[in-house]
Amino acid sequence: MRYFLEFAYKGTHYHGWQYQPNAMSVQETLTKALKTILKKNIELVGAGRTDTGVHAKQMYAHFDLEEQIDVPFYMHKLNSFLPKDIAVINIHHVHEEAHARFDATKRTYEYHIHTKKDAFESDDSWYHQNELNIEKMNEACKILFNYTDFECFSKVHTEVNTFNCTIYEAHWTRGKAELFADKKDNNRLVFTISADRFLRNMVRAIVGTMVTIGLEKITIDHLNEIIKSKDRGKAGFSVPAHGLYLTKVEYPFLDNG
Repeated sequence: MRYFLEFAYKGTHYHGWQYQPNAMSVQETLTKALKTILKKNIELVGAGRTDTGVHAKQMYAHFDLEEQIDVPFYMHKLNSFLPKDIAVINIHHVHEEAHARFDATKRTYEYHIHTKKDAFESDDSWYHQNELNIEKMNEACKILFNYTDFECFSKVHTEVNTFNCTIYEAHWTRGKAELFADKKDNNRLVFTISADRFLRNMVRAIVGTMVTIGLEKITIDHLNEIIKSKDRGKAGFSVPAHGLYLTKVEYPFLDNG
């Protein structure tokens, strides 16, 4: 039987999702917990990879078991065993061929910037004190929909078959985010982007480029030249990882709520 583990984590103390030699990862921590609780060898296959320091409000990984499990019981045991910065949201019984990575149809990220120094935001949002022109940044977002090849925003020397991605949503908001819907904060800027897939470092590179536009160091139209160049060196800097959140992963056979 195949199960999808739905979970969230704060990435501050982890070297990303994927196993790392001599460094703690979310994948390793969850796998150890499952092996201990289920008393079986378990292999977790994630929906994707997040870099060191990146957070996830919703992430999935699949694993296989021969028998059916009591979901509420094992959710409680896992959450009791796991550290406080990883939380299991649900365990879904899915069809045998379901794949956490390849069957995902849409992924959504948020990037958080706070413009007023806040001692409690240092691990969860990027502090950027200079004024940003959010109107120009939103105009630049519209340009993204005209393209599918985003090699200019990809980490170099990445082994991928294609740099093509379909972007469904991209916009900036001030003071409001799905992640913290109950908090209104005019000192917070949030970039939301959804696509069928993302390249390594893509969101952080897009945000860095948008910030350069927001600082009015380059024009909105210059973004066309950057994308057409397919050159990472021409795009903006990569913003710090701690402001980035994977907020949603969607599958055709799950209620993503």
